[in-house]
Amino acid sequence: MISRRMFLQRTAGAALAAQLPRAAIAQASIEERNKQIVIGYKAAAKTRPMAAVQAEFFSADYRRLRGGLQNLANNATGQGFADNGEYLRGAIPDRDDVIEEIVAEGDRVGMLWRVTGTHRGPLFGIPPTGKRVNFYEAGIFKLSGGKIVEAWFLADEAGLLKQLGAKIPARKDGRLIVPPVTNAGEDPDAVLKRLEAEDLSRPENRNRLTVARSKGSTPPTDDRASDFKQLRFGFQHMRDYGIANGTVKQSITEALPDRRDRIDGFLAEGNKVWMLFKVSGTQSAPLYGVAPTNRRVELPEIGIMTFAGGKWKQAWYFGDELGMMLQLDALHMLQV
Repeated sequence: MISRRMFLQRTAGAALAAQLPRAAIAQASIEERNKQIVIGYKAAAKTRPMAAVQAEFFSADYRRLRGGLQNLANNATGQGFADNGEYLRGAIPDRDDVIEEIVAEGDRVGMLWRVTGTHRGPLFGIPPTGKRVNFYEAGIFKLSGGKIVEAWFLADEAGLLKQLGAKIPARKDGRLIVPPVTNAGEDPDAVLKRLEAEDLSRPENRNRLTVARSKGSTPPTDDRASDFKQLRFGFQHMRDYGIANGTVKQSITEALPDRRDRIDGFLAEGNKVWMLFKVSGTQSAPLYGVAPTNRRVELPEIGIMTFAGGKWKQAWYFGDELGMMLQLDALHMLQV
């Protein structure tokens, strides 16, 4: 991860680059230009009307493939709740997003940030609490011709609810809207076969292949540095629940014996690899104290990996925990 100081240094450099002659800007790589566009979008969205922001940064046919607070939004749809305001400004008027990581490859940019602010207005039916919030959100952006044409978001909805001490507001029909199981994504062994045929003289390609192998049928055991660290678990709040209840050994992998994650894509830049995948399997064993449900689960997760000296040095994961709790009818896990 980059520190806030490093980020400010980078954005200061981006601002300076914006003042350079067109010829100098043209010499920057497409990846660096795309990063500057996404950083500019994020900065503009803090204060400017979203219609103006979209007109400047988004293409006319822009598509949002997934919203960051997707599960909260789905459960609030059609319930007559007060509007959150554009960019959640009604709910979190002092919202300030702090960027922690940004990578780019080809026409795509990955950004990780923290949404910070004070909950002072209605939020998907949750009344104002006056509490400070600080939760992760990630975005994958596709750009073309200097515009954002597509974006996909994932936010830590479970963490947000825990910080607010809130539940998903009850719907009029008494239902909970559960994310669907789509079986989308690519089988990891098929991905491996393709990656193995690429130019492995490039460190990015080697690192990408190493990460992909962790999802294959026979994951290697010798690809990690001796001081490898997992900085965050993908389903961290659920794991914390297991720690508090003495069931931490009942992990996601143990609870899904047929687990077979499907890969959606990668971003590789320098010593970093982002992998977007879907945790997929059947909960036929206990999960942090939740009895077997025999239900299929499928949730998006992002892994951010760091390499050093050709070895996998660090891993940081972030998954759709609220989605899994909804699929397993396990919202009580938010109470710890």
